[in-house]
Amino acid sequence: MIGFLEGEVVALQAIAKRLLLLLKVQGVGYEVQILPRWRSHLSPGDTARVHTHLQLRDDGLTLFGFASVAERDLFRHLIATNGVGPQLAIALMDALELPTLLQAIVGGNHKLLAKTPGIGPKTAERICLELKTKLAQWRDQGNLAIAPAAGPADPIREEVELTLLALGYGDREILDALDAVGRQTALAKAADPEAWIREAIAWLSLQD
Repeated sequence: MIGFLEGEVVALQAIAKRLLLLLKVQGVGYEVQILPRWRSHLSPGDTARVHTHLQLRDDGLTLFGFASVAERDLFRHLIATNGVGPQLAIALMDALELPTLLQAIVGGNHKLLAKTPGIGPKTAERICLELKTKLAQWRDQGNLAIAPAAGPADPIREEVELTLLALGYGDREILDALDAVGRQTALAKAADPEAWIREAIAWLSLQD
């Protein structure tokens, strides 16, 4: 219903461990719940764009806001997981930076997810299983089955590709980035997935 809002930051208010952003858009003030760690990046008077998710409940409407489409989409996937409500999803996304959280999910690192208060071991395992399956389906529907010649080795390639896919990069971008990184750096094909992800993001940022 509301894809994003862009306007002036009027105020930031913490209420019961929730951070509410009051955003003025064409004379209308919208209250949007955002990730607590976003507070250090926003100040009254700033112009901000937030990608939003509208939750409809019997007791009212709640707008959740995110810094990117990838964050917003991950939030939607998390709350679609059995046992994960909006506040647990926010807590999880606030505890871990987006690339780290996505890598933990596709890598099956449920122990890292379970360190977030309120996320039990079974819920963490369910998140890893369900979301990795969804990401793998997106991957199979695209062209990512064709591995770049200079890219990472097969044992870690899936984790790298799924993480980049979930960050919002397209199939062609991912293949080009992994091929370029493999040719332009001394990164070993069997290097840690995090290193490949970091280098690929750095390369992609230079293409804009």
